Amino acid sequence: MLKCRTVWKKLAPLARTSSTLCRQNVRKAGLNNGRIPTHVPTAHMSSGLPGGGGDNLKYALLVGAASIGGVAYAYHTMKGDQQRYQARITELSSRSQKAAAKESVTPIQPQPPATTEPKPETAPSSQEPSPPASGTEAVATSETTELPPAVGFTPASLKLPSHAPYLLIGGGTASFAAARSIRARDPGAKVLIVTDEPDLPYMRPPLSKELWFSDDPSVTETLRFKQWNGKERSIYFQPSSFYINPEELDSVENGGVAVLTGKKVVHMDVRGNKVKLDDDTEISYDKCLIATGGVPRNLQVIERAGEEVMRRTTLFRKIEDFRSLDKVSRNVKSITIIGGGFLGSELACALGRRSTESDLEVIQMFPEKGNMGKVLPEYLSNWTTEKVKKEGVKIISEALVKSVTCKDDKLEIHLKDGRLVKTDHIVTAVGLEPNVDLANSGGLEVDSDFGGYRVNAELQARSNIWVAGDAACFYDIRLGRRRVEHHDHAVVSGRLAGENMTGASKPYWHQSMFWSDLGPDVGYEAIGIVDSSLPTVGVFAKATAKDTPKAATEESGTGIRSESETEDTATSAVASVTPAPVVENKDDYGKGVIFYLRDKVVVGIILWNVFNRMPVARKIIKDGEEHADLNEVAKLFNIHED
Repeated sequence: MLKCRTVWKKLAPLARTSSTLCRQNVRKAGLNNGRIPTHVPTAHMSSGLPGGGGDNLKYALLVGAASIGGVAYAYHTMKGDQQRYQARITELSSRSQKAAAKESVTPIQPQPPATTEPKPETAPSSQEPSPPASGTEAVATSETTELPPAVGFTPASLKLPSHAPYLLIGGGTASFAAARSIRARDPGAKVLIVTDEPDLPYMRPPLSKELWFSDDPSVTETLRFKQWNGKERSIYFQPSSFYINPEELDSVENGGVAVLTGKKVVHMDVRGNKVKLDDDTEISYDKCLIATGGVPRNLQVIERAGEEVMRRTTLFRKIEDFRSLDKVSRNVKSITIIGGGFLGSELACALGRRSTESDLEVIQMFPEKGNMGKVLPEYLSNWTTEKVKKEGVKIISEALVKSVTCKDDKLEIHLKDGRLVKTDHIVTAVGLEPNVDLANSGGLEVDSDFGGYRVNAELQARSNIWVAGDAACFYDIRLGRRRVEHHDHAVVSGRLAGENMTGASKPYWHQSMFWSDLGPDVGYEAIGIVDSSLPTVGVFAKATAKDTPKAATEESGTGIRSESETEDTATSAVASVTPAPVVENKDDYGKGVIFYLRDKVVVGIILWNVFNRMPVARKIIKDGEEHADLNEVAKLFNIHED
């Protein structure tokens, strides 16, 4: 009955109009016929030329057409009402099921009075904190903010947006820095981040540093850690409440940042301005950032060693790798780390510290003569190696792996010089391979020397495509073409790409820094090109109790040191007037500055246990001048002050 009444309400005006029109036509036809002579031939009436017969035919056709249209409209309306009615019934049914499921897992609450029809549910509004000013750090998180473990927003039934004004491929530091930068310059921007990881954007450095020194047994789940200064923070840049759901991206009024987790971009159509995901979903974009980072390299001898060896080998990069290695370290007797660079040495110190509390044997092997031999001058590399040994790590230097086999439930590492190392688990830390999977489908250039997508000084690969982070091979207007694999570079390049995506057109001039800590007592910060094959000049002084990473973070109040110095600038540096003390032990490199030279010009600087002086180092490299006495330049860092 409800359907019939609804249909009649819609058809009644049409019927009344048709009836009125018919009466007017009949009246008009009668008047016309009254004026027609009685001797008009009947043939004229049938032909419709003279008189009103033709008009009657037209009106009859019009009424017939209106009737047919009314019937068609009625049929269409009834069918539509039936479909909407069925959809409504389905919706009410599903709500009842959801309510029943919710009651099964939550305490019973007093129910409100029953109503004849439930009101439509409204999604809670997702308010994003106002973006920072352009002069603030793009990825800094409040030290006191409680950040619960972040989760993604990509259930199987999620309706993915078909278009994103700003599409960011990759969910790491560079992508997050770009998103914040875009929102700072374009407050109403709608930004979509697509990442193949199951987690929201997070910082990677604590995975090999502070997390290993946590006293919390549930740290692998909470991913919260204490910095060297004792303050606690989360590994995630922002909690899940900071982001909006991807399905709301099209309709949200003030824009926002949405994250698609567990989705991988597998194809890029540069001409069509769209990408395809691994589930064949297509998303178009206006502007796109590629920040896909890289994947850990492995040794070919391990890849060829078989499934069992691969199963007992960790390639350390992501949260899941940290969780896996933490579990392994508590259940095996021996772990061997292959690689003497930043990551390998940090993990060796972290696991070595843990070995003092258990029977775990930690071995580190590398082809160089000492730890970080590709970066540090030989004398400092040897000193660092001794420091790592004191952390409980067995060092095997000048080690080239020939083969790896599994025998008697042990992994046997055969070296080319005949040495044999037996272990339970292997951690491979031999560098990063930039992820350039989209180069072929997108027709993007890959640099043959450094790897990564080749971009200009503005980080552009195409007019509306930018690249940032580990995957970008960019032109440094001071040091030439480079590719950098460090956290601070991801921050700087991501922020710059975001600014340029909103029309800034800025070149990459900011020298990003990187840092490494061998525990809370020894650390260094570096900037520019630091390559042990370059000539170096080191100036050292006697260290004090405040010349440690722990003391530095206590003074600055930050744990991720790049966050405290990225925006600082040094307009003028004042040298210390304190005379340089005599260092009693020449082999005790307590603190100092190491200059790396190319054509007598400083192109790189390492601050060894010297902190919060990076703006001075950045200015020296930016000036690009020759210096007759680098001992005088070292005084700019006040290393001789107590």
